[in-house]
Amino acid sequence: MKDFSWPVRVYYEDTDAGGVVFYANYLKFFERARTEMLRSCGFEQDRLMALDKLIFVVRSVSIDYLKPARFNEQILVGAKIIEIKKTSLIFEQTITRQQDVLCNGKVRIACLDAQSMKPTPIPIAILEQIT
Repeated sequence: MKDFSWPVRVYYEDTDAGGVVFYANYLKFFERARTEMLRSCGFEQDRLMALDKLIFVVRSVSIDYLKPARFNEQILVGAKIIEIKKTSLIFEQTITRQQDVLCNGKVRIACLDAQSMKPTPIPIAILEQIT
């Protein structure tokens, strides 16, 4: 599967009083990378919802925090699909600062019908572009 990475600058709002990224914000960074990965393949999530009546939602997350990211650092957020099922994808995601791995995780994303909120197959057009 394709590797994707997205550079992120750590802003003051991302940190706690000690200047360290607040743990929940790593999940926001993961989300940005997955969104940008879809965008780089030509898919905008608002258009998918409006035109195709589908949304992608987080089903589960596992994350390991290894080293802290700090205010004003430039980090790189990676996203790689490691498993594809009919209605879901599993991403392996890593945040690095130069050669240091700061955290890594696995995120299961489900494809849902935007109206019924029930699982729906991931469109072939999307699968062809992201794999």
